[in-house]
Amino acid sequence: MANKINTIGVLTSGGDAPGMNAAIRAVVRIALSKGMKVKGIQRGYSGLLNEEIIDMDAISVADIIQRGGTILYTARCEEMRTPEGQKKAADICKKHGIEGLVVIGGDGSFQGAQKLAHLGINTIGVPGTIDLDIACTDYTIGFDTAVNTAMEAIDKIRDTSTSHERCSVIEVMGRSAGYIALWCGIANGAEDILLPERWNGEEDKLINHIKETHAKGKKHHIVINAEGIGNSQALATKIEKETGMETRATILGHLQRGGSPTCKDRVYASLMGAYAVDLLAKGESNRVVAYANGKYVDYEIDEALAMKKDIDEYQYDVSKHLAR
Repeated sequence: MANKINTIGVLTSGGDAPGMNAAIRAVVRIALSKGMKVKGIQRGYSGLLNEEIIDMDAISVADIIQRGGTILYTARCEEMRTPEGQKKAADICKKHGIEGLVVIGGDGSFQGAQKLAHLGINTIGVPGTIDLDIACTDYTIGFDTAVNTAMEAIDKIRDTSTSHERCSVIEVMGRSAGYIALWCGIANGAEDILLPERWNGEEDKLINHIKETHAKGKKHHIVINAEGIGNSQALATKIEKETGMETRATILGHLQRGGSPTCKDRVYASLMGAYAVDLLAKGESNRVVAYANGKYVDYEIDEALAMKKDIDEYQYDVSKHLAR
């Protein structure tokens, strides 16, 4: 039988994502219901190394489920990439009596959790990133809110693009992944969607498509460009020069990372946070919580990090046919 966990810690790491607060709230309250104590670690691994550790109770997570961002704050931490930093982090956990740790973040955060697990700290990862780029899971905390925020912004840009009969190149976030771009492209009825996973740099092909749709009577044109491709302003300049069509570039940027989380992000994040605590209560370690095939499941962090993810070919094919 696994040794009983008395005290757990929770931190958020990497980029913030709407729904992280719902996950924190669930971790704290489910752990308390199981008789555990909870320590909140501020500013991710950086805060752990600086011992920015606070006691948390049910009241400390009241009135946060509807708030974007993370009440524990977040930060990047290069020191945690080193063996010395990893050992220091594990020693600090032991110093504060933290026997289990819930890490809410992306692949980089899970790598830190993996190292801590190997150093004797029971760790569970919860996927929190708007990019939807974690291969083991069909859902990541924050994606639903981010894609809805982007969709609403693009709808507004389309209104003015239509009024001025212009082309709009709209850049959405996602780092090297194109999931936000693909979903927005379908949801917003974009004429072209540029994804890092499929883009081969054929700007002339894009420009010819714009000319073709304009010749058919289309008065405006929406191009959704993924962050992983970038160079939206240069692309807009080239489109205008080659087509004669007034073209504007809009980079939506960090507004996609903020805002009150959607119902889906609140519920899924809450259930994932609860699942993480359940795993710790059973003595599990070095696991990642995932949502796959309609169920909440978990994988070894090593296995999860080794998985590869690509754009769904059917979704991509449908998006091209809808854009005609």
